[in-house]
Amino acid sequence: MSDTTSFTTSTFTETPLASQPVVYEVNTRVWLREIERRTGRPTGLGDVPKGAWDEITPHGVDAVWLMGVWERSPEGLRIALDDAGLRASFTRALPDAGPDDIAGSPYCVRRYEVDAALGGAAGLAAARAELDRRGVGLLLDHVPNHVAPDSPWLTEHPDCFLRGTPDDLARDPSTYLAAHGSVFARGRDPFFPPWPDVVQLDAFSPALRTLTADTLTAIGAQCDGVRCDMAMLLMNDVFARTWAAHVGPPPADDFWSTVLPAVRSRRPGMLFMAEAYWDLEWALQQQGFDLTYDKRLYDRLLHEDAASVRGHLTAGLDYQRRLVRFLENHDEPRAASTLAPDRERAAAVVIATLPGATLWHEGQFTGRRTRLPVFLTRRPDEPADDGLRSFHERLLTAVADSGMRLGRWRLLECAGRPDNPSHRDLLAWCWTGDTGRRHLVVVNLSDRPAQARIRLPWVELASVSARLTDLFDDVQYVRDGRELLDPGLFVDLGGWGHHVFTVEPEPGHGG
Repeated sequence: MSDTTSFTTSTFTETPLASQPVVYEVNTRVWLREIERRTGRPTGLGDVPKGAWDEITPHGVDAVWLMGVWERSPEGLRIALDDAGLRASFTRALPDAGPDDIAGSPYCVRRYEVDAALGGAAGLAAARAELDRRGVGLLLDHVPNHVAPDSPWLTEHPDCFLRGTPDDLARDPSTYLAAHGSVFARGRDPFFPPWPDVVQLDAFSPALRTLTADTLTAIGAQCDGVRCDMAMLLMNDVFARTWAAHVGPPPADDFWSTVLPAVRSRRPGMLFMAEAYWDLEWALQQQGFDLTYDKRLYDRLLHEDAASVRGHLTAGLDYQRRLVRFLENHDEPRAASTLAPDRERAAAVVIATLPGATLWHEGQFTGRRTRLPVFLTRRPDEPADDGLRSFHERLLTAVADSGMRLGRWRLLECAGRPDNPSHRDLLAWCWTGDTGRRHLVVVNLSDRPAQARIRLPWVELASVSARLTDLFDDVQYVRDGRELLDPGLFVDLGGWGHHVFTVEPEPGHGG
């Protein structure tokens, strides 16, 4: 865009999102198109019926991430349509996909202006107002590593791009492209070939750092926070390794350490979430991000055992509170396609009750199985799993109403006998609130029954009987408080079973 301060000034009072928000991701174009099909009327962000907003803001959600609102690139779309591999992925997901179903990638941004097809800036402002009325924040995308080949930035800010020479282009046309009389590098990460539809920004360029800060500040006038795509690619050491001899020595300060303070000086309440991989979560937190993806937990829940997850949860609490827990998003396969139903529910209880942010993906609650390429604006019809939807609604409501995640979290030991190692399949943790509220979570991360003794940390229960109420079904158990402390609560859970308990003294027993 030619003027990074051209957004309409926001009339919203900047209120920081919760430090551990529950975020709901929505594929904006797909969602609007389905609303249009239901209502029979053209639908932009300013035309969404109130009931549709209610559907994506169930109780317990703190923020909606409207994925893909920025102006997409006609040139990027042309390149995508010429790519046989991409076209094949479109028809795998949507066998009857036609030209009207393909809009180009939302991560091939031409300008950081709300796409006219979605209702422009006025439509987004109306959407934000609807969310604000529900007490829900708004997150948008930022793509720091690259822009579309027809972005005005190539002519207006050429010093922000990684450049090449005619010899580079002749030797390696898959890595370079010619535009506006110059040679530019194509965007890439170090482990894959360059992306053909985007142009690489230069993370070491002082001009880019200033432009990025100005762009994020302008985006912040329209939302409460941003999810920064592939944020680690701009880190000094990663960028240097990716482009090796093509760039000079890195600056003294890292990219995000420079950019984020400049934005926060103007948008102090703005939240920054980093898509992060390669064990760089902690480094990105140190460089200023509020939240970073927890891809390691995702991989452990899908492919490893309870011991692996338990080891992951021994990390420092300050670090864990800034992780984003998820079971799917637009980059990952649908949870219903990778996890059996009971296992999916157990994993959902895990991510919903841990410290840190939680990311849910629209369609996850109803069991959608098709991972849709982000280029598409329509998805196949799939039957809704009403039981799964009811489960997730109960889970979100129970966690939100309990207030557990506002308290102090502690990982608990699950003890067993030498002749019964099934306790190793159980995970347990508790939350203790400032007002004395106590919650216990136990999950069996296996398909077989498991038993354990779990010692609870609440010494004040020693002289009372304690009542444990399961927040899912209101089933209650009464136990002697001394037993809960030593030898511990006896738990016997079936495969993929779980408990989410409120623990309180029996009426008349004090505490």
